[in-house]
Amino acid sequence: MAELLRMENISKCFGSFYANRDINLEVEEGEVHTLLGENGAGKSTLMNVLIGLYQPTEGKIFMHGKEVQITSPGVAVQHGIGMVHQHFMLIDDMTGLENIILGDKRHSSPLLQEADDHAKIKELMDRYGLGIDLNERVADMSIGMQQRVEIMKVLFRGADLLVLDEPTAVLTDLEVEGLFDIMHSLTDEGKSLIFISHKMREVMKISDRVTVLRRGKSVETVRVSDTTEQELADLMIGQKFTENTYQKVEAAEKVAFELKDVSYHSSIKHGGLKDVSLAIHKGEIFGVAGIDGNGQTPLAELVTGLIKPESGEVIGPDGSKIALFSPSSFIDAGLGNIPEDRNKMGLVGDMTVAENLILKQTKSDRFSFGHGAWLKMGAIEKYANRLKDENDIRCTSVRQTARSLSGGNQQKVILARELDAHPKLLVAVYPTRGLDIGATEFVHNQIVAQRDAGCAILLISADFDEVLKLSDRIAVLFEGQIMGVYPGANPPIKEISLAMAGK
Repeated sequence: MAELLRMENISKCFGSFYANRDINLEVEEGEVHTLLGENGAGKSTLMNVLIGLYQPTEGKIFMHGKEVQITSPGVAVQHGIGMVHQHFMLIDDMTGLENIILGDKRHSSPLLQEADDHAKIKELMDRYGLGIDLNERVADMSIGMQQRVEIMKVLFRGADLLVLDEPTAVLTDLEVEGLFDIMHSLTDEGKSLIFISHKMREVMKISDRVTVLRRGKSVETVRVSDTTEQELADLMIGQKFTENTYQKVEAAEKVAFELKDVSYHSSIKHGGLKDVSLAIHKGEIFGVAGIDGNGQTPLAELVTGLIKPESGEVIGPDGSKIALFSPSSFIDAGLGNIPEDRNKMGLVGDMTVAENLILKQTKSDRFSFGHGAWLKMGAIEKYANRLKDENDIRCTSVRQTARSLSGGNQQKVILARELDAHPKLLVAVYPTRGLDIGATEFVHNQIVAQRDAGCAILLISADFDEVLKLSDRIAVLFEGQIMGVYPGANPPIKEISLAMAGK
């Protein structure tokens, strides 16, 4: 195959810190080339250099063998480079069509040429198998459909090289298969894809070649046909990777949290709960399995005090019925929470790592980092540095903003804050979404350690393998209803799978 892109000895320095150092990457025409690396390995920085958001400190970029200067995202578009970001760049109140044509300058007329644009987009949709309702508001679309709009935005602008940043992180298994079909149709047409993912099975299934980054450097480029998942994992973390297995707990202790016939918006199949009853015991991980969008979000919101049930009872750790539903009252009762969206609900992005680590310590009788109106900055920094070291939070300083951390390190900040409070009940919602295998293993180890210390844990995850690996008992949620509760030791996988499909 002919070479499309070559990034040669790329370095990007922020002050004295090198996010990228002497990275080499070559992408051929018509291939899926995966960038693989731990959270914080430098993948996003490298791609931001490629699309012109950052300028490299050193190094050169070549397209079709000619050196190019990509000084802005607009220049990247001119060179046929487009990126589909992990967090979509769409305007919710606009339609699919309006989002796709927004900012495009192909027409010289100041008037919209919607008929012409619609015809062009329809032709691209038919060519690449991208079924989109162009008249639907983005806010009303599924996540998978929003991603198709993002891909179409890039194709509409004539991209030959598409960068897909963690494109499967928020998709169901069925949507992932649909995305892979689209990716195949793109490469069949000669388009090239840079695929960023942490999921080894996906990498092995969809990639032609893989370039591994570690600590800001390119380690090796290999053909998927010549390697294995284990070899890639070892390259990624720099040592032999061994996945832990966990002993399952079968003897139930005292009930720590209970729902009795709880309903919330029960008429809404994918956004409510209907007559849900479950009991979580001290010292166990109670896993909730199910295809994303079957009531997981309202269940998590109810168990963390964000919403109040319309009927039924919620029994707290002290054995009494909960009457006041608010996050603060649940925190006071001993709740720890790893939320579904770490950026919107778990962190304040513009606050420092240290400030985020003490966010929950709001009660004056428990707050040891202030005197009157004054904060004890030295004590805060010492505390934050201890948690940073204990939880392997990789940052240049605890004064660094949480927003500037990689996804895995953001999750470690949340985990450190929640677990250091020694919760009685830990609610972990998609706790490893978007994390690499090393960070995932760290989070799993921490969750199991909390269970072994007597904490009751509610694990809600769309990753079936994660639920099977960690859970002592497993409930299946389908259209807001509990379909059954199964043992975590030797689980009946076929029966659970059928229950997930509502059978």
